[in-house]
Amino acid sequence: MELRAWALIAFTILAQMSAGSFLVLGIVHYFAVRKAGMEEADRLSDRALVVIILTLGLGLIASLFHLGDPFRSYRAVTNIGTSWLSREVLSGVTFVVLGAVFAFMQWRKIASFAVRNVIAWIAALVGLALVFNMSRVYMIPTQPAWNTLATPILFYTTTLLLGSLAVGAAFVTNYAIVTRKEPACADAQCTLMRDALRWIAIATVVLLGVELVVLPLYAAYLVGAGPQAAESASMLVRSYGVVFALRLILAFVGAGVFGLFLYQNAVSPGHEKVMGNLAYGAFALVLVAEVLGRFLFYATQVQIVV
Repeated sequence: MELRAWALIAFTILAQMSAGSFLVLGIVHYFAVRKAGMEEADRLSDRALVVIILTLGLGLIASLFHLGDPFRSYRAVTNIGTSWLSREVLSGVTFVVLGAVFAFMQWRKIASFAVRNVIAWIAALVGLALVFNMSRVYMIPTQPAWNTLATPILFYTTTLLLGSLAVGAAFVTNYAIVTRKEPACADAQCTLMRDALRWIAIATVVLLGVELVVLPLYAAYLVGAGPQAAESASMLVRSYGVVFALRLILAFVGAGVFGLFLYQNAVSPGHEKVMGNLAYGAFALVLVAEVLGRFLFYATQVQIVV
């Protein structure tokens, strides 16, 4: 696979994970404020923002390579009225700017909570729009394996799966820092972390279910959708069958098995170390699974020559 294709994998995965993380973090912060107050909610989420902004930056760098000539990438937004690629680039840049502005305002506590909250939710909506625009870039008639509803569904599933698990891993890291630097806050932070991880575990199991339903239906659809689509299905099952099976196994173990154990250990205090290891493990396994899935997305496409 060419370097440009690997840049596409990196860009789409990182951008989708960032969008999902931003959304999940906003939801968790909202409920954490209601339960424990603004100060504890900020203590839970502020460090996680660092990871999101860094991921956004890496995704933006990767996007420059998939556009071809990085020094002419500004031209990609010149056809905003007709090109999904231009909309993808514009929404991506807007998401990065709004996310960075919100992070800076949040860290420095600039303006009121209401103002910061509005900016955060606008950024989250732009992030979701980015994922939609990204999926539409690939839904073209000459690429039958891409031009299906499975593309946006699986893109959004990746967004929420990686976003949820990345936030969970960030909370575990944050708790370890809090216990060292601010031990007086450890009990409150432990409660908030366990609550968040419990719901994250539920979300990952549900999202895994969506993937395990959509992927077989998608493969079955390709078989009868024309010669090029059938060839993509054959490549998925035969040429890349081992990769496809590994992708499913890693997703099942990471989001399903680890997700269930994560929920069990998050129900009551005293299992923080095991819970942390499960959160890290689930994120790592699902990340590898989604990278493999995105590799298959590009490797099995067969273009209709017109």
